[in-house]
Amino acid sequence: MIIGASRGLGLAIVEELARRGWRVVGTVRDLGATTPLHDAAARSGGRITIEQLDITEPEQLAPLHDRLAAVLDGELDILFVNAGITNNEETPIGSVPTADFVDVMITNALSPMRVIEALQDLVSPHGLIGAMTSGQGSIANNTTGSREVYRGSKAALNQFMRSFAVRQADTDRAMLLMAPGWIKTALGGDDAPFTIEENVPKIVDVMLAKRSVPGLEYLDFRGTTVPW
Repeated sequence: MIIGASRGLGLAIVEELARRGWRVVGTVRDLGATTPLHDAAARSGGRITIEQLDITEPEQLAPLHDRLAAVLDGELDILFVNAGITNNEETPIGSVPTADFVDVMITNALSPMRVIEALQDLVSPHGLIGAMTSGQGSIANNTTGSREVYRGSKAALNQFMRSFAVRQADTDRAMLLMAPGWIKTALGGDDAPFTIEENVPKIVDVMLAKRSVPGLEYLDFRGTTVPW
């Protein structure tokens, strides 16, 4: 299950998994709007199905859990939350408007963890739980500044996922914080050095390989450990 798959990286991950023979559930915020995920599902021969979830609306999580529990044939092998917004990219953190700060932190840090906490029991004890973070969430690697709200939100997500992993220490589950690289997307912009077509197959390779390695890792699209 890929949370946040209507377009961009989430959509590409869904399509790559389906190409490899997986059955994948992707989520969109509004079932009434046609998205590229709907087109992918129509072409998939039943491998891709769609559920509705706006991750910033926590009251939607319990109904989603119940719908999934009713239709799942077994358990989820993978639960991966893909979410990310940014704003005030060149604004020093002390000058960022409070509402803008709250928007990014809720979407990038709090909401992914709410999803994981709410749906974790649907994941196989030997499955993978992961979230899309960023290399910009690395404190050690921050040598350039900029994008301060975004960096802080991804560092917070990393910390929250670390706490979740501590509470999961007695399980065989794999947990992943994925740094996908700087990719040409609506969020990454046109100056990014990588394309979706280049990096998503590598991201999926890392996700699938990680399934056999219990515990939490912070990895990039090459499978290299990112310093916290």
